[in-house]
Amino acid sequence: MSFALDGICRFEQAIKKSRFRATAGPVDDEPGARVFFDTHADPSANHNCWAFRIGQTYRFSDDGEPGGTAGKPILQAIDGLALDGVAVLVTRWFGGVLLGSGGLIRAYGGTAAACLRAGPKSERVAMVQARIVCTFSDLALVKARLAATGAVRIDGESFGGDGGEIAVSLPEARAETVLGLVADLTSGRAR
Repeated sequence: MSFALDGICRFEQAIKKSRFRATAGPVDDEPGARVFFDTHADPSANHNCWAFRIGQTYRFSDDGEPGGTAGKPILQAIDGLALDGVAVLVTRWFGGVLLGSGGLIRAYGGTAAACLRAGPKSERVAMVQARIVCTFSDLALVKARLAATGAVRIDGESFGGDGGEIAVSLPEARAETVLGLVADLTSGRAR
């Protein structure tokens, strides 16, 4: 199970005189993440570190901080909250006190995690598309039962000489059960 951010969220804190500001938001693809970072980065800051995850694709940047002390902790904050399709930018204005590697990891990861925890989230349900072909005599019953499940969305339908074809979207986790229901309803006549 994964979650998605429903909008842009921000969180800011001061740690040993350095100011950290996290900005997080939903993204659909890598170019969208790059645009998000370009839009929200502050050129007057010392560092604009970021990470994103979209499915199995992820990237992160330390933007001049010691390797592994900024981007990777931000990505770990994303993964720790089981988020997908999200980009997080943490901007740092240096306050004159060195934090050390451990301090930077905690500061970047903690700022990102606090931002993500506060943001509005919704569960992401993996959907699959299917086409159901059945006779006219079965069509009304199949459509009614699919609608009654509450989990199936009918995307469209078309008709031929022998029957109809229904295009549906359904949760991946329930696909086998729903398609089994259709087979049972039609005594195996539907494909």
